[in-house]
Amino acid sequence: MKNIVETFNLTKIYNKQVRAVDDVSVQIEEGEIFGLLGPNGAGKTTTIHMLTTLTRPTSGTARVGGYDVLKEARKVREITGYSAQEAGVDEYSSGREYLTLFGHYYHLDDQTIRRRVNELLELLELTDAADRLVATYSGGMRKRLEIGTALMHRPQLLVVDEPTLGLDIQTRVRIWDYIRTLNKDGMSILLTTHYLEETDKLCDRVAIMDHGRIVALGTPNELKGEIHGDVVMLTLPLEEPDQRAKTVEKATRILVAQTFVKEVQPTDEGLNAYVDQGSSAVPQILHLLEQGGLTIGEISLARPSLDDVFLKYTGRTIREEKGKAVGARAAWIRRPR
Repeated sequence: MKNIVETFNLTKIYNKQVRAVDDVSVQIEEGEIFGLLGPNGAGKTTTIHMLTTLTRPTSGTARVGGYDVLKEARKVREITGYSAQEAGVDEYSSGREYLTLFGHYYHLDDQTIRRRVNELLELLELTDAADRLVATYSGGMRKRLEIGTALMHRPQLLVVDEPTLGLDIQTRVRIWDYIRTLNKDGMSILLTTHYLEETDKLCDRVAIMDHGRIVALGTPNELKGEIHGDVVMLTLPLEEPDQRAKTVEKATRILVAQTFVKEVQPTDEGLNAYVDQGSSAVPQILHLLEQGGLTIGEISLARPSLDDVFLKYTGRTIREEKGKAVGARAAWIRRPR
């Protein structure tokens, strides 16, 4: 299968010292949904800005649809549609007027513009609101309209930066459905996200980015398959930073000495222990830590997720919301006081 995107040691340095993107080489196949997963500041947006010719690489290069992003930038723009992270739509135009304007930007003829506008309004479920001012649109409607502008010229590659950032779950699911529909019609899609569920449900393959580098690459199931067994997640009581570090170190020392514990990873709240049989390991872990004089705040059991993969490669977890873990987890088991 042909590649729609190929990058070769792609690097972007700001102010001669900040490596926003660091030596990225990756291939994206035609017809796949490919995700760049990582927290804010990981280099995702800078990467797609270089692929869409909005930013010049400091070194390295890339090809989109076989065209060099530096030497054939115009060709790249002709086959690429880009939907930015913030839906900066014109509030004083109607949805129909806004899409029509982008049709003229792409130099389409009037008949084609009218046809494409009607098709997109129907696809994005905006027909009833087509002649209302965008100022009256909800956040989800504005995001759908923004995606529509990137589709006016029927691009081969749709690039979407954080397609559901800040939207409620119902609107997010609706946008996921649009993206799947476009992909089924043959469109290649590159999206950036820090939502683990979004990557898991949408992407054929995902590259995990951290500090400008790709640290892991594969299908969601392949990446999760790298972590065998169950995850026992321990939350430790809040303490002074020095004391907390000592507590985590002591708990880690106790657990790694056990044959049924395969790996231990510190987290923001405490630590994760990776075991073969989670249901039998939980009471053993509680008993061992209590014997060691350690108090556990909360404990939960889950199957490995992309968050665990990210933790494995970066030593940190991705959070959808501050203080709230991401992904399908078992119910919390609160320790009796």
